Amino acid sequence: MISKILIIEDEKLNADRLTRLLRTIIPQVTIIAVLESVSESIAWFEQNNTPDLVMMDVRLSDGLSFDLLKKVDMDCPIIFTTAYDEYAVQAFKYNGIDYLLKPIEPEELEHALRKVEKSSHKPFDTQSIENLVGLLRPKAYRNRFLLPFKDGYKAVLVQEIIYIYVEQRVTIAHLTDGSEVVLQQSMEELDQQLDPKIFFRANRQFIINIDFVVQVLNYFNGKLKVILKDSNTEIIVSRDKASALKAWMDF
Repeated sequence: MISKILIIEDEKLNADRLTRLLRTIIPQVTIIAVLESVSESIAWFEQNNTPDLVMMDVRLSDGLSFDLLKKVDMDCPIIFTTAYDEYAVQAFKYNGIDYLLKPIEPEELEHALRKVEKSSHKPFDTQSIENLVGLLRPKAYRNRFLLPFKDGYKAVLVQEIIYIYVEQRVTIAHLTDGSEVVLQQSMEELDQQLDPKIFFRANRQFIINIDFVVQVLNYFNGKLKVILKDSNTEIIVSRDKASALKAWMDF
């Protein structure tokens, strides 16, 4: 039975929303504290008993929450909250650690809480923590393309790209000057090479640059329509990806 929960989250709006959701799902729950940093959390655990559950953001104001796990013997279940991409999420799943992607949905939180209540807790081993820290360190993303041009090459910076699309298996980048260039990479390769904070895979055909999104409109059947600056192209985002797009825009 989960009755005492500790929240470690450095963004007040997220902490307040999580508190409301938890109290709705478990009316009798006690939120024993809301902490904002690794250092504050270390001090708290030195003075207090272990709670039934810890809800912990991955990145705090003074470092990764995994730094806390290295210094505190936290013998209780942990649900991580994270805004990281699907590859980092796969790492959480591989290591058997519960997680929730922001913005947290009530149904997902309720499912995670039920999972915690049913499962037997296992302490986190040092190697699992090290693996996660390595995967969550900042990744170097592509910032330019070197493309054939006349008798040589020219550089195209990623900030010049409004969107990328595929047509008849050819990958094409639409640039700020209205021109288009052919890229050698597939859309799947670009998914890995471009910064996910800037570029979003709207659907199978399009990758869009957040800096050129002018408006997002509701469309049929839960889909969204994206209007891009300096472009007559309207990009439709499926219902399955609609929530991910809104989270990306609001990050």
